[in-house]
Amino acid sequence: MPGKQSEEEPLEEAAAEDGAEENLVGLTVEEMHQGQEAALALEDMMALSAQTLVHAEVDELYQEVRLLGQGRFGRVLLVTHRQKGTALALKQLPKKSTSLRGFLYEFCVGLSLGAHSAIVAAYGIGIESANSYSFLTEPILHGDLIAFIQPKVGLPLPAVQCCATQLASALEHIHSHGLVYRDLKPENVLVYDPACWHVKLTDFGHTRPRGTLLRLTGPPIPYTAPELCAPPPLPEGLPIQPALDAWALGVLVFCLLTGYFPWDQPLVEVDPFYEDFLIWQSSGQPQDRPQPWFGLAPAADTLLWGLLDPHPQRRSPVCAIKGYLGQPWKQQEGEAEQLGKE
Repeated sequence: MPGKQSEEEPLEEAAAEDGAEENLVGLTVEEMHQGQEAALALEDMMALSAQTLVHAEVDELYQEVRLLGQGRFGRVLLVTHRQKGTALALKQLPKKSTSLRGFLYEFCVGLSLGAHSAIVAAYGIGIESANSYSFLTEPILHGDLIAFIQPKVGLPLPAVQCCATQLASALEHIHSHGLVYRDLKPENVLVYDPACWHVKLTDFGHTRPRGTLLRLTGPPIPYTAPELCAPPPLPEGLPIQPALDAWALGVLVFCLLTGYFPWDQPLVEVDPFYEDFLIWQSSGQPQDRPQPWFGLAPAADTLLWGLLDPHPQRRSPVCAIKGYLGQPWKQQEGEAEQLGKE
């Protein structure tokens, strides 16, 4: 990523209980039940999927073509079916670093989301081999979004708005299923075409039911919402809400517009860029923008102020993107230079 490579957040988790005090947890009864229903549905799907795993070595069934991507926990291969020749993407997770439950969870979250134009389509085929677990998805051949973001430039504005619209729609779909995605970053956005007109969200290993209690156990990254950096309201952690994804979407949109992060950590005491942003945001004066925000248009200011509100109850939902489409999100070159002189 331009600026620095983002890391996944190490978190501990627990289930939110009905007896938790509602105003402390920050969830309505309806929201809590939605998350609990999502968790139960996933448990049922995992139990069924465990019984229907195909037990075979991957190379017996599929011919490897090339590597599509690799991360800390596994790799994604382009393969073809040995009998039919069908091209597929195969995500392979080594058993030495992945439990059967962890594999089944990610596999079933993808299946539970069904068909959405901005989410990678998952096929209901899980494979257990001697040393790995694997599942199949549609193949997307142009890599992830990080390769298309030009440092200190970002993407062309039409591509930014296309990406933002599709990702907001994907996140809204995930939230409608009682889930929170929790891992939005360019590495998890796959690109269908070199112009970035069509993108799809992938990798659901960190997705959790709404209301799951989480505790941040490592240093925050730019995409980490500030409420995760504060002491949790319950000993077990913070009950997660879709507002976490709205924050990450705001940071990602900023990166797409500028080619760098707005800050390294959303902590006033350690990051002056974040402190400057909060002062500017609270002033309500767009013309007093800090240096990293030079070049953005007023519509982008308003959109990002909403998505990046430090108070999750006031934060705009991901669907707020829709209200700003077709408007300029970047200043014209002359306007940006004039702002820099004022």
